[in-house]
Amino acid sequence: MMTEEVATAPSRSRAARALPAVAAAVTVLLWASAFVAIRYVGKEISPGPLSLARLLVGGAVLGAVLLLRRRREPARAWPRGRDWWWVVVCGVAWFGVYNVALNEAERRVDAGTAAMLVNVGPLLIAVLAGLVLREGFPRRLLAGCAVAFVGVVLIGAATSPLTGADPWGGVLCLVAALTYAIGVTSQKPVLATVSALRVTWLACTVGALVCVPFAPATLRELAAAPTATLVWVVYLGVFPTAVAFTTWAYALARTTAGRLGATTYLVPPVAVALGWALLGEVPAVLALLGGVVCLAGVYVARGGR
Repeated sequence: MMTEEVATAPSRSRAARALPAVAAAVTVLLWASAFVAIRYVGKEISPGPLSLARLLVGGAVLGAVLLLRRRREPARAWPRGRDWWWVVVCGVAWFGVYNVALNEAERRVDAGTAAMLVNVGPLLIAVLAGLVLREGFPRRLLAGCAVAFVGVVLIGAATSPLTGADPWGGVLCLVAALTYAIGVTSQKPVLATVSALRVTWLACTVGALVCVPFAPATLRELAAAPTATLVWVVYLGVFPTAVAFTTWAYALARTTAGRLGATTYLVPPVAVALGWALLGEVPAVLALLGGVVCLAGVYVARGGR
């Protein structure tokens, strides 16, 4: 009997170590799909109303799950003291400003340019994590981020002409990158004492409150939108928001912000692959090369794992 318990212990340990990687992979896949969904929905729903609708759906799903799991939440399930400020910063920056900025940016620039500019974010995360969270500046992490960023540039150059792009679209992409980095950095300390599910719900709720001024326009535009658009809005709220942000928080609680941030360099190549599979958009050879470079950079940044 003891032999069986000893034999199963290593397998359980390996499974526990693999879960954060699986959670990060789910996040990457769903966030990549969001680029496709936002491009589609953006034709019918403007940036502010789309952000509010997405956050309301995501918040409702997360709230329902929390109610079902309320007995399983630990005693210290709520943020305390200074942690509330981190939650507010995360909700305002990442769930509020980021969503509106990205939605507006994708109306002004193509997806390739948007992906390239928004993916300045992981480099900013590495810097902020080193300064604010005291994670330091590992050479391997910085080198991997630099390599992966080169891959993102290749994808951006291959999927769209950079010339003639709306300059305000580029500015909004950089705003999205900065607020993304601020959101990740502020989320990390809270996850030490609060569950990933609750942190995500709280930040999503704060983001929805930020977008409340868009409520009248949201009602008008959703009422006039076709059914297919409404389905995509629900998809954005349930999967890239409720599910993906929760799996992200789960993984972030179990690794450094810098290393996990580097995994989001996989979003552009996955988005290219999804466009190829779902929309018949055959990627250029340069885009495929960029995807390989992104993979190499993430491999380096994560210590060869």
